[in-house]
Amino acid sequence: MPKCIFVTGGVLSSLGKGIAAASIGALLESRGLKVTIQKLDPYINVDPGTLSPFQHGEVFVTDDGAETDLDLGHYERFTHIRTSQSNNFTTGKIYYNVISKERRGDYLGDTVQVIPHITDEIKQAIKSVSNDNDVVIVEIGGTIGDIESLPFLEAIRQMRYDVGRENVLYVHLTLLPYIKTSGELKTKPTQHSVREIRAIGIQPDLLLCRTDRFLTPEAKKKIAIHCNLEGDSVINAIDVETIYEVPLALHAEGLDGQIVQKLGLTSKEADLSAWTNIAHRIKEPKNEVKIAIVGKYVGLKDSYKSLTEALIHGGIANDCRVTLEWIDSEEVEVHGPDKYLSDVDGVLVPGGFGYRGIEGKIDSVRYARLKKIPYFGICLGMQCAVIEFARNVCGLKANSSEFDLNAQAPVIYLMEKWYDFRKGRVEERTELTQKGGTMRLGAYPCVIENDSLASAAYGQKDISERHRHRYEFNNAYRGVVNKNGMTISGVSPDGELVEIVELRDHPWFLGCQFHPEFKSRPTEPHPLFRAFIGAALHEKRSLFP
Repeated sequence: MPKCIFVTGGVLSSLGKGIAAASIGALLESRGLKVTIQKLDPYINVDPGTLSPFQHGEVFVTDDGAETDLDLGHYERFTHIRTSQSNNFTTGKIYYNVISKERRGDYLGDTVQVIPHITDEIKQAIKSVSNDNDVVIVEIGGTIGDIESLPFLEAIRQMRYDVGRENVLYVHLTLLPYIKTSGELKTKPTQHSVREIRAIGIQPDLLLCRTDRFLTPEAKKKIAIHCNLEGDSVINAIDVETIYEVPLALHAEGLDGQIVQKLGLTSKEADLSAWTNIAHRIKEPKNEVKIAIVGKYVGLKDSYKSLTEALIHGGIANDCRVTLEWIDSEEVEVHGPDKYLSDVDGVLVPGGFGYRGIEGKIDSVRYARLKKIPYFGICLGMQCAVIEFARNVCGLKANSSEFDLNAQAPVIYLMEKWYDFRKGRVEERTELTQKGGTMRLGAYPCVIENDSLASAAYGQKDISERHRHRYEFNNAYRGVVNKNGMTISGVSPDGELVEIVELRDHPWFLGCQFHPEFKSRPTEPHPLFRAFIGAALHEKRSLFP
């Protein structure tokens, strides 16, 4: 069993436990250690796939088709980890496993209880990602004091006794608010949070204090005394300009050194040159472009977390600041696209579900096509591009059967059978299929046509990308759209599933059925985002040399 680091949070939610856990992973990797990161979420849904983006934010998808918490995206972007089903467990999944075992007869004679059966299942989930890693970092979702978190906290409390105190480290993230009227940082919320977690048997080893300013030595000493910690175990997690500075800021506070020392790890000195370079390129770029994101979940930016980060990565690759214009597609339906898109350098329409706001997205596609603005459509954004082209160029009364079951020309439809290359079998679905976990999910192969925008971006013919969708391009309309100027430049190896479409008579217009944002990293910007931002910058320079 590797060393375990458990990351918890107190005072309030959205403090940044995911970024903290990911940054710890980045710091330990920079010291030559092999790590993995797991998220344990307290909600009862089996996975976040059926949750509203407004409630939970983005659903991140892994190669093996797991619909997971958005924090797994942070884990992948900050480290070299490729996450899987085992990297995200919810209360729902844990209870589902235990109840399945009870029905199967695994617990015959036992009264099934939270302790030990639920807590043992949680500990087994943690052990499932141990493999040959040096360190397993486990983030506990929610906030200390939440009733639904208690089984997870009890399980990680037990872990110290199961694997030895020297092999477990507890990191607690809290908030120190600054009160302007008194001109001071208040430590009381942190004291209460630590008291709460100590009451259930967990003494934090390290305290990460979120602040907007540096803690004084006196403040650190005060916190340490009240929280039963050594002074240097109180770490200032100060606000920074970009999340990619967090590993640098925590290293400057000595966090990785503390972890290595407290866990007795053998490692080299940290090499953070890559993170220094990334932070510099984000903060001091030579160029700038403005990109419009036309979506319907723009009220909560976390709904598009991987997307916004991938655009930043595309900017890093082009030494370019990417300014984002968030545009509600329903507003486009009311006021028209010219009001919102006339001064942007690129238009991106992301994924989504349902009819609301669709016509605004389609109007935005048409505007980008006619005005020759670089366009990038992802998942539903690709489908909107196909519908718009079929309507306004091919002259069809086109729509998706997702929005109109009686569409005269269903250029996008529910494909009821397709071959799953990862599972090696034919998958089936209908309108009556249950919603959870039944989409085309995870990594699928794609073959790219030569002499295409996709080929120029990737520089290779065979790729693999992650999917999360239920509807597909209708092959019955391949001929008519191709005849009128839309190229199908990427398909599945058997040629049945359309993955990428492009327009021939346009500076840069591409739609993909998959979600490339899930595989982009600041150290390895995704080829399509690199190409899209590059095209937007090129067109801007053409207009304003």
